[in-house]
Amino acid sequence: MDKLNETVKKTMILQRDYFHTGETLDVNFRIRQLKRLYSAIKEHESEIADAINKDFKKPYFESYATEIGLVLIEIRHMLRHLKHWSRPQTVRTPLSQFKAKSRIYYEPYGVTLIIAPWNYPFMLTMAPVIGSLAAGNTVIIKPANYSENTSLAIKNIMNSIFPEKYISVFTGGREVNSALLEESYDYIFFTGSPDLGKTVMEKASKNLTPVTLELGGKSPCIITDRAKIKLAAKRVAWGKFINAGQTCVAPDYALVHESVKESFLVELKKSISELYGQNPEESPDFARIINAKHHQRLKNLIKNEKIVCGGNFTDEDLYIAPTVLDSVSPEAPVMGEEIFGPILPVLTYNNIDDLITFVRERPRPLACYIFTESKKEQNDLRRALSFGGGCINDVIVHLSNPELPFGGIGNSGMGRYHGKHNFLTFSHLKSIMNKSTSIDIPTRYAPYSDKKLKLVKKLMK
Repeated sequence: MDKLNETVKKTMILQRDYFHTGETLDVNFRIRQLKRLYSAIKEHESEIADAINKDFKKPYFESYATEIGLVLIEIRHMLRHLKHWSRPQTVRTPLSQFKAKSRIYYEPYGVTLIIAPWNYPFMLTMAPVIGSLAAGNTVIIKPANYSENTSLAIKNIMNSIFPEKYISVFTGGREVNSALLEESYDYIFFTGSPDLGKTVMEKASKNLTPVTLELGGKSPCIITDRAKIKLAAKRVAWGKFINAGQTCVAPDYALVHESVKESFLVELKKSISELYGQNPEESPDFARIINAKHHQRLKNLIKNEKIVCGGNFTDEDLYIAPTVLDSVSPEAPVMGEEIFGPILPVLTYNNIDDLITFVRERPRPLACYIFTESKKEQNDLRRALSFGGGCINDVIVHLSNPELPFGGIGNSGMGRYHGKHNFLTFSHLKSIMNKSTSIDIPTRYAPYSDKKLKLVKKLMK
C-alpha cells in the first residue's frame, strides 16, 4: 500500500508540474490531442470491442452503438466547436463601472481524477476524459476493476499515445481507489452508485475539491392509456434489455395504466422474442452479467415474484433471461434498489395523481420515460416529476445527442456533461473586469454625501 501511495503521489507531482508549464492552455494543443485520441480509437476499434465482449459477451454492434460510436461522436463534436467555446466571452458592464470591459475566460482546473464504472466501461471512461482534455487539464484515469479486459485495453491505448505526465491510467480494485482519493485534485469526476458517490464526495470535501457525481437510481417508465402500446413495448424492451439491463438509465420499472397493462405485457413478450428469439440464452445479441456477485444478487431479486416472462438463469454462463414481473409490490426487494439487470417489474396505476405521488415519494431518478400521445399528459408529467433527463415516447436515446446535457439530480447525482457541457464541467469560468485608467470617477470614494448617494442610486438602476 505504501508503494502504491508513493506511485500515486509521484504521478500527481508529475502532472501538476507539467500542467504548470502551460502547454495544455493552448487550444491548438488540445485539438491535436483529441485528434490523436480519435485516431487511436479508430485504429483499436476491434481490440476495444473484443475486450468488451470478454467482459460481457456483448455483441460488436451493441459495443459500437452504445460505447465506441458515442465516444467518437463526442470527440467530433468537441473538435467542431472547441475553438469557439474556448474564446473569452465579452459580457455587458454596468454603467456604474464606466469605463471598463468585462470578460469571462475559460481556464482548466489542473489535475483531474476520473473514476469510471464497469457497466459501459469504455464510453463512461472516455466521455469525461474528452471533456477534461478539451478544457486543458491533465487526467488521472481509474477505470473499473470488474470490467478488467476493457480497463486493460484503455490503459494500453492511452499509454501508447500519451505521456504519463499528461494522462495516467491506474487499474486495480478498492485499494487503488482509496490511494487515489487520498490525494488533492483540482477536479474529480465520478460515475457509479450513490453509496460510492457519497464516499467520493466525503474524500473530496477534505480538500474542498469540486466534484461531478454521475450516479443512478430507479428510473420509472410510464405507460399511459394514451400510449401506442405496441411501439412502447418494443422500445421499452430494447432499452431495458440492452447490455442485459446493466445500464444506469435503463427503465428500472414500468408504471402502466391498469386499463392497458395486459395488452402491454402481451406486446412486451412479443418484443422480447423478436429481439432475442424464443431462447435468449442462444442469442448472440444478448449480453451477460458482469460477475457472479451481481448474478446472485439479481437471482435473489426475483425470488417469490410473479414471473410472466423469463426468470430462468445459468450460473456458469452468468446468464439471466430477459425477465418481466407482474403484480409487484412497491415494498418488494426488487423495488428497493436499482436493479441493474434484465428484470422489469410492472406496476399499475389508475389515475395520474396517484402516479405522480408514487414517483415523488422516491428519490429523484437519473431518468424518466413517458409514453403517451397526449400533449397534456406529456407536459403535466414533465412539469410534475423531477429527474435528471429522459425521453417522451422512447428510452435511453437522449444520451446520444451531444447537444443535450446529461446528469442527475439529488440522489442520482450532481453536475452534467456531454458536448459543450462536458467542456464547461472541466473549465473554471474566470471573471475579469478590465478598468480603464483614462478616467477615475470619484463618486465611490469617501467622504460620502447625499449628492453622491443620489448619483449612485441613479447609476445602479
